[in-house]
Amino acid sequence: MKFGVVIFPSKSLQDLANSYRKRYDPHYALIPPHVTLKSAFEASEEEIKPIADKLRQSAKEIEPFLLVTTKISSFQPVNNVIYIKVNSTPELEALHTKISQEFPGDPSEYSFVPHITIGQKLSNDEHFDVYGSLRMLKVEHKEEIDRFHLLYQLENGSWTVYETFRLGKEA
Repeated sequence: MKFGVVIFPSKSLQDLANSYRKRYDPHYALIPPHVTLKSAFEASEEEIKPIADKLRQSAKEIEPFLLVTTKISSFQPVNNVIYIKVNSTPELEALHTKISQEFPGDPSEYSFVPHITIGQKLSNDEHFDVYGSLRMLKVEHKEEIDRFHLLYQLENGSWTVYETFRLGKEA
């Protein structure tokens, strides 16, 4: 079974991202806009229980933090992904690091760049056109993040929440 770990932003930020995703992201119907903390990995029902326990403990060690976005950016030339840039904070970095440590020997393919994807799998020409029209947009948004989610993938390819973890000692 495939699992992943994400932060879902507020409805207002999801609505903004979805206004672009419905046109430029083929995964639009499979998962809401999110910040990936751990990309898809395989685990059985038996294996996921101790992982969830470790994620629960990690959540207690990180206090809620501010998620801030400022602009549209791209991973081009590595790949044709367009995204809303999420500013890195010490808390977000610490959360990502703690979660990554729960998966030893399974390094991510890419370094951690917090973002919310709004376009992917675009041809070079599409990417050039779409990014050219969006990159000057200001996407100034701030919100408090107080939880993250362990997701699993359904047979139809969509993702749903397996468990939610509240941040902070008081959670």
